[in-house]
Parts: sequence; structure tokens; C-alpha cells
Amino acid sequence: MRRRFRLRGWINDIPLRYKFLLVFLVGVLLPILVIHILLMDRMSGFIMEREQQNLDISMERARKDIYDFIEGGVAVSHALNTDKALYEMLDRTYTGPIDFYDTFDEKLRNRVASYIPVNRQILRIGIFTDNPTIVPGGNYYVIDDEVKNSEWYRLWRASEHPVTVASYQAAQTNDRTQTVPFLSVIEQMDYYDSYSRYNKVLRIDIDLGIIYEVIARERNYLDLYLINEQDEIIMSVAGYRKAGTEGYPKFEFTEDLLQQGAEIVSIGSARYVKGWRLIGIPQGARVANAMFEMRLYVGLLAIAVTLIASIFIYVLLRSYHYRVKRLSRHMHKVTNEKFDLIEIDEGRDEIGGVIRNFNRMTTRINSLINNVYKLEIQKKSLEMEQVRAELNFLQSQMNPHFLFNTLNAILVVCTKHQYTEVTDIIKSLSKLLRRLLQWKEDLVTLEEEMMFIEMYLKIEKFRFRDKFEYEFDIDEKTLGYKIPKMSIQPLVENACKHGIQTVKSMGLIRVTASVADAMLRIVISDNGKGIEPEKLREMLVSMRSENAHGNSVGIRNVYRRLELYYNDQVRFDIRSSLNEGTHVSFDIPLQLLDNPDSNQGEL
Repeated sequence: MRRRFRLRGWINDIPLRYKFLLVFLVGVLLPILVIHILLMDRMSGFIMEREQQNLDISMERARKDIYDFIEGGVAVSHALNTDKALYEMLDRTYTGPIDFYDTFDEKLRNRVASYIPVNRQILRIGIFTDNPTIVPGGNYYVIDDEVKNSEWYRLWRASEHPVTVASYQAAQTNDRTQTVPFLSVIEQMDYYDSYSRYNKVLRIDIDLGIIYEVIARERNYLDLYLINEQDEIIMSVAGYRKAGTEGYPKFEFTEDLLQQGAEIVSIGSARYVKGWRLIGIPQGARVANAMFEMRLYVGLLAIAVTLIASIFIYVLLRSYHYRVKRLSRHMHKVTNEKFDLIEIDEGRDEIGGVIRNFNRMTTRINSLINNVYKLEIQKKSLEMEQVRAELNFLQSQMNPHFLFNTLNAILVVCTKHQYTEVTDIIKSLSKLLRRLLQWKEDLVTLEEEMMFIEMYLKIEKFRFRDKFEYEFDIDEKTLGYKIPKMSIQPLVENACKHGIQTVKSMGLIRVTASVADAMLRIVISDNGKGIEPEKLREMLVSMRSENAHGNSVGIRNVYRRLELYYNDQVRFDIRSSLNEGTHVSFDIPLQLLDNPDSNQGEL
């Protein structure tokens, strides 16, 4: 049974230094490593995603530029194909070279060449016709046997579309022994049926150097390959086929290219570029190397931080483990009433201070343990007697003071008015005195306290000859709560005596009672002369002092009674402004109040 208990509570048997080590490993190091790994994984994914977006943008940018180059050539081809004047001059039979040259100089010389400056991707434009009266030269050529045997002419004849984009090899213009690659837009000029005497073919050569600039521009992101419908590499990052070689190399799709994330996009949707594609192979080595270096650096940094932290914790544990262990043993002896001193080199750190304090504590406890309990009991008894005596003193101090003021008022009024207007005031005084005599308990309901205050204010109002008015705003929920008797009347008396009596205008005393935030709130306010700030500070200090002095005895008595009854849990506040009035309030937690019959009676 004991063994099973130890297995269930095995963590309690782990030595303190290993517990701190576990806290470091599990509570600090492990979360850091996990967060680091998750963050790095997320960052890697984010980098790859961003890189993929860059690749897509690069791919689309290159595709669009190449397609725009070809589309521009096709647009020029359509423009020339619909030039009626050009058809007329090409379909004319000339009497001789001079006749042709005159027409050439007048109308044909710049009619075709004018499109080249505004379309930088066009290398040259040639119009081929079987009109034997045309003199070849410039942009105009005769379709002879050499032309018919050329590769571009055979590609055009084999095409089923009116516009053909062809890639082929042809001899250089300045060196017929060398061949160079061409990319041309070829279209038959048959737009006007009335000018069909001779066959006419339009060929627009695209500058492959412009396409190479586009592919080379994206080399930091992709290795791009321009492929035709026969899977021949027309252009790549390595350049186009050099002179003297035969044919275009074939592009071979392998499994390695798919693993590298190779992407294939169509150049466009037009029929003349059907089958033409742009293949992009990402430069994955650069990204992979950067990711590897980053992870390697972070991994080495994590290992270094872990090693340093482990050595640091080990040194600290050795510094205090022995002393904490000795302290734990002696504290365990204290529970068995063995107050032995710890006799080791304490050190000057906090643990050493704890050991020294422990030695002093055990010495004092050992000398005082026999009489502390008796002294505590005596102290509690004396405090209870002191509280009871102070309550009796405060209660007896209020009644004579009030009766003395009231009798003086009655005496003045009776002398002045020859006993003709004292009936009501004497009745109110009689009821008030009877209430005082009948109050045997220290706690009364708020309803009884307010009835007492109302009788008091009637007397004071008679005394001051209607110099002030009074208002009650009492929440019915508060009437049943019991509070110390005479805890509101002295505050009302202060409002009459010190606030209203010294002003010439009509005074107003207002008493409110409400429940808010689980507190019973009592507020007594007046619109009298107010209290000077310095005097108010002195009053607050006097109110909270042990010895009563000055003119704030009434307020201090109320404050002390509330403080003694409710264990310092009462909030008592005085706010005053000169020539505006004074606001006195106190809040009592409802949980400290007795409310045997709430909502009992109304005012």
C-alpha cells in the first residue's frame, strides 16, 4: 500500500534541484523549442508560398511578353494583308525593271518598312510573290524554286491555318553557308479576290534576341524554355541554337523535373500558337540552401543557449541546494517542537538571510512559547472591554448635547412669543425623548432612524423659523436594514448647525438612502456655507485619530461607531465646497447588515 502511494505521488519525492531542472526543461526550454519549430515551419511555408507566387508572376510575365511579341507580328501581318493598294501594285504586270522601280520608289519603298520601327520585336518583313515582273530586293521577293524548297515555305504549305507561326532554320543573309534559327509569322495574302492573279505570301520575322531578353530577365526565378508544338526548344536561358548546328533540341520531360516543381503554361489560346508552351523550372537550389543555412544557424543557436542555460542553472543549484536542504530539515524539527539552530555558513544572499532569521525566530519562539497563548487571551478580553466601554461612552455623549441645544431653543422661542407657539414643538420633543428612552438596543432599523430624524428636523425647523427645508429620498428596500442608532442624526445636526445656520438664503437639507454595488449608501447633504479645504483636512485627520478634539466630535463619534461595528469595512467620505455646501456619505456592505423584514413601512 505504501509503495503504491509513493508511485502515485512520485513527483513529491523528486529532489528540489531536479524539480527546478524539470521546470526549466518542461516549462521554459520545451515551449521555446516547440514554438521555435512551429514558427520556423510556418515561416518556411510562408517563404515557399511567397516564392511560388513570385514564380507564378515571373512565369505569367514572361508568357505575356512573348505572346505580345507574336501577337504584334500577327497584327502587322493582318494590317498588310488588308492593304488594297499593296495588292494592286503586287498584282500588276510591269513592262520592265524601270517600270517596277518607278512604282517601288513612289509607293512600295516605305510601305512595308514603316511598321518595323514601331514594333521592335519585328526583325524584318518580306512579301513573296510569283509575279515574274517584280525585281527582287528590299522587302519584296519572287517565289522561285529556292523559296519553294525552303523550310519555312514547306511549313506554311503544310499548315491548315491561314496564319502560321513557324520556327525553322535558314541561311544567313550575309553568309549563305551558315544557318540561323528563325521565328516567323507567315500568312497568305488572299484578302481581295479581285487581286488573285499571282500568289502572294507575307512573312514577318520575329527577333529571337528580344525573346531571349525576356527569358534571361527571369533567370533569377526560373529556367525558362520556349517550346513549339513538336517539343523543340526554340529559346532557353542558355540562348538559341548557334549557327552551324542542325535542328532544334528536343525537350525531355523527366521525373526529376516534376519533383523540382516544373510548370508548363500555354503561350496563348490563338490557333496559330496552339501547342506552343513556356516551361519554367524553379531555381530551387538557392531557396533550399537559404532555408538550410537558416535552420542550421537557428539550431546551433538553440543548442548554445540550452547549454549555457543548463550550466548556469547547475551552478545556481549547487549554490543553494545544500542550505535549502538543511533549512528544510530544521523546519521539519520545528513541527516537532525541536528548536535547534542551523550551524552552517549561511552566506550573504537571501537564503543566508532566511537561515539567520530562522535561527532568531527559533530562539524567540523557544523563550516565548509558554506564555504567548495566555497573553493573547488577555489581550482579546481587554480589547472587548475597551470596545464596549467606548460604545457606551459615545452613546452617552450624544444625548445630553442634543437635549441641551433643544431646550435652549425652546427657551428662546417661549420667551419671545410668550408660550403661544410652543405646543407642536413640545409634542415633537416629547416624542423624541420617548423614542430615546425606548431605544434599548444599539441597532435599529433605518425606518426608525429616519422617523427620529424627521422629528428632530421639525424641531430644528421651528427653531430656525423656517429658514431651511428638508427632503428625504429613501429607497423602500433599505428601510428594513438595521444600523447603529443615532448614526445619521449627528450628521444632520451638523448640517443644521454649521451649514444652514450661517447662510442668509433658504437652506436645504437632503437625506438619501439607496442600495448599490451590494452596499447600503447613506448621504446627508446641505447647501450651506461649506468647509474650507484646510479645515476639512484637519477634520478628516481628527476624525480618524484616537483622541477627540476640535469641533468635529459629532462626525468622529459616528465614524468611530461605524468603524467599531463593522470592522473597518465602512467607507466614510466628506466632500465640501465653499459657498456651495457639504456632502457626507457612508457605505456599509449589505452582508454585514441585519434585515429581518425588508420593505417594512414607508416614509
